[in-house]
Amino acid sequence: MSQTSLYPLQFEPIYQYRLWGGRRLANLLTAPLPGDGPIGEAWVLSDRADHPSRVGNGSLQGRTIGQVLEQFPEQVMGKFAGRFSRFPLLLKFLDVREMLSVQVHPTDPETAKTEAWVVLEAGTKSRIYAGLKTGTTESDLRQALTNGTVADRLACFHPNAGDAVFNPAGMVHSLGSGVVVFEVQQNSDVTFRLFDWNHVDPTTGKPRPLQVEQALDCIDFGPCPGGLVLPLVEETAPVICERLFHCDYFWLWRLRGELPFMVGAAGVPSVLVCIDGEGEIEDGGGINEARKGDVFLLPAVLGQCTFRPRGPVNVLEIEIPE
Repeated sequence: MSQTSLYPLQFEPIYQYRLWGGRRLANLLTAPLPGDGPIGEAWVLSDRADHPSRVGNGSLQGRTIGQVLEQFPEQVMGKFAGRFSRFPLLLKFLDVREMLSVQVHPTDPETAKTEAWVVLEAGTKSRIYAGLKTGTTESDLRQALTNGTVADRLACFHPNAGDAVFNPAGMVHSLGSGVVVFEVQQNSDVTFRLFDWNHVDPTTGKPRPLQVEQALDCIDFGPCPGGLVLPLVEETAPVICERLFHCDYFWLWRLRGELPFMVGAAGVPSVLVCIDGEGEIEDGGGINEARKGDVFLLPAVLGQCTFRPRGPVNVLEIEIPE
């Protein structure tokens, strides 16, 4: 296959049962939800051995992202070819009907997971917990775990659709009570639970296990480095371009408008996430329909592409930092 044969790659969602989940991802993604139980996560780009994403469109349909990267490393990854053993980001949609556990992700380089959320839906009772309250010590947190008052030690706010929240590794966090978010994170799936709101998993009839000591070992008790992020407007035409996250592991912009605009970049891969509206991605070699909930990996070889909206659209664009 020649370089010019590559195209915007769309992947089949991988649905994940979560006791705190709901059924609202059915309103966001076209692939039907399995069964009738709570689905908390849809992994929409995952290069993990246990849950590999498979291409859902075009001539590469059915192949895993790992197989695509192995066959076309330079064409897909561009200047990043050979730097990563797998695609370095894991992308998800989350439907958090109840409360996610109070948790923290490790900071160890092998398993570290810095992540970020873009809020898509929130209700009147929705909450996001992002970091410890100023001055909270390890002793304070241990005492709160003992007497069941952990939430009192966490910084909390009511989210609104459009909010951007940064969760660096080592920061305690939780969210729920009717929140739907898009999540971008390092390609790790390690989580340490501090407190689980007394949930009982109906599939086992038991509470889920906690990892208190592991969590305490990696919590950053200093000034909170994350939380609600103020968008930075970089352009206003042809669309409003806001930079939401610009960290060592991922860059993410939000693009909103009705006029055609450019996406992607020469020599590097990009990921597009259509969170509202619809349109077309024109890559020079073809046209790909983009609807609400669709996620596309733009191989580096494509360079810049044109997104042509059909009415107002809200698109996230993600890049790997240089």
